[in-house]
Amino acid sequence: MAIISSAYAAQEASQETNSAESGAENAGAAGSLAHGGARESAFPPFETSNFAPQLVWLVLIFGVLYLLMSRLALPRVATILSTRESTIGADLDAARESQAKAQAADAQNNATLRAKKDEAQAIGREAQQKIAAEVGALRSAAEKKFAEEIAAAEARIGAEKARALTNVEAIATEAAAAIVAKLTGAQVDEATLSAAYRDATTH
Repeated sequence: MAIISSAYAAQEASQETNSAESGAENAGAAGSLAHGGARESAFPPFETSNFAPQLVWLVLIFGVLYLLMSRLALPRVATILSTRESTIGADLDAARESQAKAQAADAQNNATLRAKKDEAQAIGREAQQKIAAEVGALRSAAEKKFAEEIAAAEARIGAEKARALTNVEAIATEAAAAIVAKLTGAQVDEATLSAAYRDATTH
């Protein structure tokens, strides 16, 4: 009986302990609910108790970002800018060199054109002088030929004129002799009539 009584007493004590613990838990839950309601009234980042951790995380994140930028991003950007600058410089140098070559070629072409122009003018003058000389020679030859032909024609004309005058003299003396013979019945010497005709024509 004593053992049963002891067990019964222990059971009751255990039940009381459980009841006390459950009451304490209920009280803690109620207190935590009340405290939580009080915390929900403010934005967590603006609470002063969270400033220190936020500053620590800010410094850590900024430091990591700085390291990443300084070790990875910025060197790549600097390399790209340097490559671009060198490429642009090379292109500008090539453009200047091409411009200088173009100017030199232009000057050479102008000099060649001037030389060819002077050569063409000299050839033209020489050809003009040659043509003028040939034309002068041909003109002189033609004038000489024409003069010879004119002289020959004049000689032929003179001969024909002399022959014609001789014939006229003969015809005139014959006509005069016939007229005198018919009018007077006397015969006149042709030599006398020829001398009289020459006398009359010369005066």
